[in-house]
Amino acid sequence: MPPIPGDLSRKEVLARILRVDQAGELGAVRIYQGQLAVLGKGAAGPVIKRMAEQERVHLDTFNRLIGERRVRPTALSPLWHLAGFALGAGTALLGEKAAMACTVAVEETIDAHYARQVEQLGDDEPALKETILKFRDEEIEHRDIGLERGAEQAPAYPALSAAIRTGCRLAIWLSERV
Repeated sequence: MPPIPGDLSRKEVLARILRVDQAGELGAVRIYQGQLAVLGKGAAGPVIKRMAEQERVHLDTFNRLIGERRVRPTALSPLWHLAGFALGAGTALLGEKAAMACTVAVEETIDAHYARQVEQLGDDEPALKETILKFRDEEIEHRDIGLERGAEQAPAYPALSAAIRTGCRLAIWLSERV
């Protein structure tokens, strides 16, 4: 089917994918850093640290890819740097279960986001597709850890989870474009 006015070129689609994924992984690293600042010395500390280390690998990978592909990062990176830490620390201040509720909400959103990207890529970009699928598996693992550690027992879980998912979807939309 021929493109219609307003359709993105393949290059623009790939730039959006790399831009938003780099921004999302920056936000994830900062969320876990915020959680560690509050809960790092408690029982959840080692679990959060392990998830943070995986997110750091994701961020390093997308930092490398945007450099190699000459894709500009989102102009909103400074905001995601601050907002991620604030979200992580803020939910951790409500307790471990609220921190895990944050993890579940974020990772559920990213799971769906990565699934859409894999569909967009189709058979193009097999290495990028493989990377996204691997990272998606790790995000699903983080969600499962959050659920195992009592996320759904957090105070006001449905409202907290919905607010975080909405914020994530907005951050994704903005980071693709700005």
